[in-house]
Amino acid sequence: MSFFAVLFALLLEQIKPLPRDNWVHDALASWTRWAGRNFDAGRPHHARIVWAVTVLVPAGIAALIHVLISHYSFFLALAFDVLAIYLTLGFRQFSHYFTDIREALERGDEEHARRLLAEWRHLDVSELPRTELLRHVIEHSLLAAHRHVFGVFFCYVVLAALGLGPAGAVAYRMAEFASRYWTFECRSMGVAVNERLRDLSQTLFGLIDHVPARLTAFGFAVVGNFEEAVAGWRRDAGLWKRANEGIILSAAAGAVGVQLGGAAPPGVTPDRASASFSAGVESEEAEATGSTPGLAPELGHLGSVVGLVWRSVILWMLLLALLKLANLLG
Repeated sequence: MSFFAVLFALLLEQIKPLPRDNWVHDALASWTRWAGRNFDAGRPHHARIVWAVTVLVPAGIAALIHVLISHYSFFLALAFDVLAIYLTLGFRQFSHYFTDIREALERGDEEHARRLLAEWRHLDVSELPRTELLRHVIEHSLLAAHRHVFGVFFCYVVLAALGLGPAGAVAYRMAEFASRYWTFECRSMGVAVNERLRDLSQTLFGLIDHVPARLTAFGFAVVGNFEEAVAGWRRDAGLWKRANEGIILSAAAGAVGVQLGGAAPPGVTPDRASASFSAGVESEEAEATGSTPGLAPELGHLGSVVGLVWRSVILWMLLLALLKLANLLG
């Protein structure tokens, strides 16, 4: 069921993508805000309760619905899985910004591209040179592809194999959203941030994303320049503050042959490590610039990144289809 559920969800999303400001995002924000308001009284263990309510309750409900429906109809259970994956997985949840930025740069409208990136990632990029602008578009797009496609895909497949339906996809999406919400959304809304809850949500999402991030990096290596991707993974992942982000971006940089990383202004994410030498970087170029080896980002690299992501999607879908076929023949 998992192969067809993912396939149909991806096809549905290409035909009828969710709009930028959609009710799903509003519902996630409302649920997360409600959980924090009703279960957080400031004590250390309350952070764990809020996170469990925010993430595990929706995932448990999704698993329960799937189990109940599957007892009555395989096709109804498949339809429910497709709907859940459609709402949690998808290129169009981030690719419209990438596409609009790319088109603006192709037209030479760099100012509009900067506004779109600032709107997308809530960053001040007005002073970034063009090369840095392209670099951040590439980095954020790669991470968004992982979090909106590959991470959800891997978690769904694992828990679906255990008979829990879309629980993995829902848990991954809620954990990822909670890690962002308690870090950024509350600040922008002027709400006091519970630092324990913020740190816990980031730590737990990092644990959930540990294996998916490495599978995504491995997929990029297989469909790109394998030798350079693996070398970059081993050598340059420490250039980023968060290990999962560093592994994905360093592998992608090697797979495409583009220079990522470098010294970023404060507040411009993905966060860099404090110093390149502390990250165990070996190459002279990386030691000097704090970035991966490769060509400086150019407009053509945006197309290379799109091709890398789509080839990786096809790779994992083929592997899932082969596993399904082997299961049927076995």
